[in-house]
Amino acid sequence: MQFLKRFYIFVRKNCAYMTNNLEGEVHRPGRIEVVCGSMFSGKTEELIRRLKRAKFARQRVEIFKPSIDTRYSDEEVVSHDQNAILSTPIDSSSSILLLASDIDVVGIDEAQFLDEGLVQVCNELANRGIRVIVAGLDMDFRGVPFGPIPALCAIADEVTKVHAICVKCGSLAYVSHRLVQSDKRVLLGETQEYEPLCRECYQKSLLAEKQE
Repeated sequence: MQFLKRFYIFVRKNCAYMTNNLEGEVHRPGRIEVVCGSMFSGKTEELIRRLKRAKFARQRVEIFKPSIDTRYSDEEVVSHDQNAILSTPIDSSSSILLLASDIDVVGIDEAQFLDEGLVQVCNELANRGIRVIVAGLDMDFRGVPFGPIPALCAIADEVTKVHAICVKCGSLAYVSHRLVQSDKRVLLGETQEYEPLCRECYQKSLLAEKQE
């Protein structure tokens, strides 16, 4: 009898926790959340996690990604660990406003490839009461702030900086070092084209490349 009583209390506590947790998701006000960092740092993984959580809370979710990003799929947002969620490819940030009517949560992956107008779009969505979750590279392969991400970090309600691990020394990575010869700022690639490096190892790699 004592066991049944404890089990009943346990179930009540856990049900109350889950209910409050989901209510927290449902009643979040309009806001902008940015998840940024280098390649292989788990940005897309975190974006997918938050969006799936919102769907579990029965929120209306719409996900967008730049149409140029076809590395894993034309129509899905896919993490390096192969977790995926269906998305809508777009060429311009203005398309989001047209396609995000009657939506509670908007997710945007690889936002660094979109135009600067994305900042205004995200602001407008948040002002409408929509939760906007943006993931993208904060710096390019030269260590220069990339696309609309820096401005989005400035206006965001919440910024999460995630880190890959430096493949040379095991420290937290600072930047995505390009392994192939190309001066193009936008060059889609994976582990064959890029490696995450900490600041010290990145500087050493640049010096070695100059001496070759």
